[in-house]
Amino acid sequence: MYCPTRFAQSDARLLHALIADHPLAMLVTQNEGAPDADHLPFVLLPGEGVLRAHVARGNPVWRRAGQQVLAVFRGPSGYATPDRVEKAENGGRVVPTWTYNVVHVHGRLRTIDDPAWLRALVERQTDHQEAAQPDPWSVDDAPLEYTSKLLAAIVGIEIAIERIEGKWKTEPPPRVAAAQRA
Repeated sequence: MYCPTRFAQSDARLLHALIADHPLAMLVTQNEGAPDADHLPFVLLPGEGVLRAHVARGNPVWRRAGQQVLAVFRGPSGYATPDRVEKAENGGRVVPTWTYNVVHVHGRLRTIDDPAWLRALVERQTDHQEAAQPDPWSVDDAPLEYTSKLLAAIVGIEIAIERIEGKWKTEPPPRVAAAQRA
């Protein structure tokens, strides 16, 4: 990723906060020598230095275990018109831009095909996403026979984080700004 120094973000708290707030990543792998992208919600385990997700057993991405991969997490983005005050102060020498926050995670893909591991992952993802609901749904709310069948139809993937980098080309979102102040 091209990242001028003024936009580089290396504060792990901020990078982790963006991932937590925007867990849907574009996972870039190689498929027969060509780039391929899957869009998957991940869970970050910073203490373990890994990202975890699951895919349908029919999705060939899990068969790419061992590949170097890239997971791209995008935060808020949008068009930014030139500021009129800045325009006046700079004699009109301003231009519009596109603002965004993004985190790139590089690492090696690993596959996990263990029902207990998968259930723990699905429970963690569900609990995180349901936390803000007035009446949160839990994996335990569905019949065990049903969830067991669904768990058999997925495969876990994990990315051991080798490198993480961020580019902040906008003001950080509220939760990231709070982490920045902490």
